Amino acid sequence: MDAEDIKRKMIQQMQQDSQGQAEEEYMKAQIEAQKKALLRQLLNSDARERLARIRIANPLNAEMIENQIIGLYQMGRLTEQLDDKKFQLLVKNLMPKKREIKIRRI
Repeated sequence: MDAEDIKRKMIQQMQQDSQGQAEEEYMKAQIEAQKKALLRQLLNSDARERLARIRIANPLNAEMIENQIIGLYQMGRLTEQLDDKKFQLLVKNLMPKKREIKIRRI
């Protein structure tokens, strides 16, 4: 193996890697589009706006809430469109309880 063979193999491997990344990004975009379409069906406009505000404040929490809503729908526990009040109740139950910290001075 000379330098040209090594160079050719490296270029070929880089091209394969870039194709794999493009396919992976395409699949992620497809999943995200399906997720948005399903959430559009499950949440009314007010609830979607609240979810968007949650996403701005904390994207990880918004992702968790979306996954929980989709999970509830897939299990059949969510049969009707959520309005803002029901969405608030769901979020309140899903979010972990905040611990209160008290500082005592002696």
